[in-house]
Amino acid sequence: MKKLGNISTVGLIIFLIVVMIMVLAYSTFTGAVSVPFDQVIRILLNKTFGLGDISDLRPATVAIVWQLYAPRGLLGLIIGAGLALVGIVMQAMVQNPLADPYILGISSGASLGATFAILIGSAFLTGTVFSAYGIEVCAFIGAMAASIAVFTLSAIGGKITSTKLVLSGVIIASLCGAFSNLIVYLAPNAAQMRDLTFWLMGSLSTTGFDTVVMCAVPLVICVVFFFTQLRNLNAMMLGDDTATTLGINLSTLRKVYILITAFMVAVLVCNCGIIGFVGLIIPHIARALVGTNHWKLYPVAILLGAIFMMAADILARSFTVSEIPIGIITAICGAPVFAYIMIKKSYGFGRG
Repeated sequence: MKKLGNISTVGLIIFLIVVMIMVLAYSTFTGAVSVPFDQVIRILLNKTFGLGDISDLRPATVAIVWQLYAPRGLLGLIIGAGLALVGIVMQAMVQNPLADPYILGISSGASLGATFAILIGSAFLTGTVFSAYGIEVCAFIGAMAASIAVFTLSAIGGKITSTKLVLSGVIIASLCGAFSNLIVYLAPNAAQMRDLTFWLMGSLSTTGFDTVVMCAVPLVICVVFFFTQLRNLNAMMLGDDTATTLGINLSTLRKVYILITAFMVAVLVCNCGIIGFVGLIIPHIARALVGTNHWKLYPVAILLGAIFMMAADILARSFTVSEIPIGIITAICGAPVFAYIMIKKSYGFGRG
């Protein structure tokens, strides 16, 4: 078993689980409004298990803990784990250390859908069951359309390869970005622009337990599915020729993987906006800790992603003047880390 100093991979996983629980607990009483720890425990026990009496507490305090901090902490955990999972799969799928939802155009497609909904409107959803979720539905449609476009474009002229997937993603991302800018240019509105800017920079501010469930269910499904695919992900890291020699149908697997990851990204982006660097740097940090074997990399990266996102959200909502978009925090933290990883001579992608 691979060692990290004197700590085994299993020991590292247990340590990360403990840290994740501690950060989640900390997120339930920390923010712009600080709530005493004992009151948080009373509220959580009462709301979750019906234990104790909280009638002496201010309704505003109960609302802050139960309707904002608790679901927000859980959503941060889910978003971070989901983005890290997607980053692992995409980097193995295209054998590119820079692969993430952005390079394959999925986030750009979601951004185009949200831009359309915010600045043009989603009147075509009026009267349907989706009318209350116009931005989310349009972002989801945009993400799925972009992933299908990438898949279709990369399949032209023969089988899908990692190079064609990356190039197709860059093309689709550029097109989606251009159309997003065109919509902004043709439909300027100060209030709408503020909403769009905050969404594009990422935020967990408009969350609730319904959002947590909406994101948790797809995450659990994807985690279980890709756990069954770890052997294939390891083979993909060895290159197309080696994977084919091992009897793996790369073309079919890439079709399945890109659609599933697109669905996962679409669900996450619909509810939290565009959050960068998590799916890019977390897999690299995990590889530096446990190597490139996905049986070890998979759980470590997911836990690191959850911890990183919750910590970033705590920082984003701890400013007393006003909350800043979480995407800014992840970029400020992620860029230096990624730069260090890229220049570190001992780091290798696909080896170790």
